[in-house]
Amino acid sequence: MGWGRTQVKFVARTVFAALIASSVVPTAAQASRYLQCVPFAREASGIDIRGNAKTWWHQAEGRYERGNTPREGSVLTMPGYGRMGYGHVAMVSKVVNDREILLTHANWSRRGGIERDVRAIDVSANGDWSRVKIWHAGSGDLGTTSYPAYGFIYANKAKPRDHFALGEDVIRLAELEQ
Repeated sequence: MGWGRTQVKFVARTVFAALIASSVVPTAAQASRYLQCVPFAREASGIDIRGNAKTWWHQAEGRYERGNTPREGSVLTMPGYGRMGYGHVAMVSKVVNDREILLTHANWSRRGGIERDVRAIDVSANGDWSRVKIWHAGSGDLGTTSYPAYGFIYANKAKPRDHFALGEDVIRLAELEQ
């Protein structure tokens, strides 16, 4: 019995899928070897949000209080911007004044590195923390780039969600597919 057109298409799709998976999975596995800002901020702050940093602000709506005034223990949330396509989250470790805070975060200056009590300043025109500069080890200063920010998610008690929670294995699988 010979191979029909359907069988050939099936084998071709299977081989193609295997090739794609083998080229994508190592890249995702390589990236996950380093500590990312999201799991670090979640653990440090107690704010139980998952997914890319750029999604935290919207996910927090209805679950956590949000605002534009920094508080100790809150999380500064930033959208994707330039080379920082997945956004960034960082826990406020100290409020110095209304335009300066200290942050504790991961994966900013060094891949997978943790930095404690680094300086961040509000450079927004309205003093609403919608634009920030953050100390960077590479320059030893705040640098020239100012980054957009959504605001702060406060580490208060979370409001219960109306939908079920996915298991860790399902979440990890979904992250690999992005």
